[in-house]
Amino acid sequence: MQPGFQLLDNDLAERIITEAKTVLAEVGVDINDEQTRNLLADHGAGVDRADGRVRIGESMVEAALDSAPRSFSLYNVLDEETHLFEGRRTHFTPGSAAINILDRLSGEIRPAVTSDLVALAQLVSGLERYDAQSTAMVASDVPEAVSDSYRLFLGLLHCEKPVVTGAFTIEGFSVIRDLLLAVRGSADELAARPVAIVTCCPTSPLRWTNEGSRNLMDCARLRIPAEIVPVPLTGFMAPVTLVGTLIQHTAEVLSGVVIAQLVQPGTPLLFGGSPAIFDVRYETTPMGAVETTMLTCAAAEIGRRLGLPTQGYIGLSDSKALDAQAGLETGIGATLAALTGIDNVSGPGMLDFESCQSLEKLVVDHEICLMTDRLRAGIEPREDFPSRPLFEELLAEKHLLIADHTRRHLRSELTFPGPVVDRTSRARWLEEGAATLGDRAAREVDRIIAEYTPSRIDDDVRRELEEVMTTAARAHGMDTLPER
Repeated sequence: MQPGFQLLDNDLAERIITEAKTVLAEVGVDINDEQTRNLLADHGAGVDRADGRVRIGESMVEAALDSAPRSFSLYNVLDEETHLFEGRRTHFTPGSAAINILDRLSGEIRPAVTSDLVALAQLVSGLERYDAQSTAMVASDVPEAVSDSYRLFLGLLHCEKPVVTGAFTIEGFSVIRDLLLAVRGSADELAARPVAIVTCCPTSPLRWTNEGSRNLMDCARLRIPAEIVPVPLTGFMAPVTLVGTLIQHTAEVLSGVVIAQLVQPGTPLLFGGSPAIFDVRYETTPMGAVETTMLTCAAAEIGRRLGLPTQGYIGLSDSKALDAQAGLETGIGATLAALTGIDNVSGPGMLDFESCQSLEKLVVDHEICLMTDRLRAGIEPREDFPSRPLFEELLAEKHLLIADHTRRHLRSELTFPGPVVDRTSRARWLEEGAATLGDRAAREVDRIIAEYTPSRIDDDVRRELEEVMTTAARAHGMDTLPER
């Protein structure tokens, strides 16, 4: 038996889904892009030409859900399968799109630059439990117009793992597409063995911008997996109740499912989300709030009920430092995400309302992810019945440290964390320098990066990636890419 966590009973989940379909059919979605509106209209959606609002009937939603894959795989740059989004395996990925980094030397939050993105990719390479990398930071030392594709470029060069990424503009997607095609060689090969998931975001409430819907359509044309990630804000850009927010969240994801499946039936999708409450006292969107965690887990329950793999921004903190708040918010979120069975978790390393990444926190969060694995594995007997011989041996020997039973099951039964987690006695801790959590995490970051093995990506692919990125940068006034 594996432990689990569930917030919605069957009746409540069904009512939320039913209401979401009603919202789509009767209230509709604001679609800015004419191409997207025409696509929906051509397939039976009602379009108000005066305001661009599109009403999507239940039959269109059901047809889209029927054509969306129930599972799919991801592959690394070496064509090796790394993910199968199926069952209840939770894949952890660093939180994405931070504009800042918690500086390792000064302890100050500052804008991220190329060297930070390279260090993060190298670090993720050495942290086994992160199944994928992400375009976790935005480099401030390149033109804004290429900042979305540049972070993907660096990740593909320095880390072999698949990437969770996203475009900031319609034009930016074309560079991202060319980078992914450089890795796989052709659109057919990219569809057969996808190396990335692209995040596509509707804008709450119930709206798709030109960029959002066009990015989603572009993904579908190439069968690039997309995660549809609404960001409803409870009590601000969504109803104040959690159920009301979940209705809106579900409607927003379903509108994206319809768009993608109309463009290309069978496009792999993740039922994603980054819902949050809105703290009216400070006008902030706390990602570490328990209600935010509840929304993300409940949304994943709905996604699974609809037959789609799931994603969630969860397991992150609003703290500005690697402190107790960062630990408690991240730990609770990651644990509940794993118990819920969210397929793809985006969040480790993140601080300050999704705006800051920390390499040290990424190392600490890796230990949290490993702890959730042990929790999910549950408790099972391991030669414990009948128990009499074991206790007779214990009483005779006065301990079981070297018993056959201990040696057979020690590693499978108990988790031994890395050096970031302190389990020494106080005397030994003092003798070894009384290092804080931050000290230990910094040492581990340094060790992993020092031991980094360069990516085995093919030299021809490397050159093509360089050419694609350099061409894009030159088009926006940068003749030479930053040193990396």
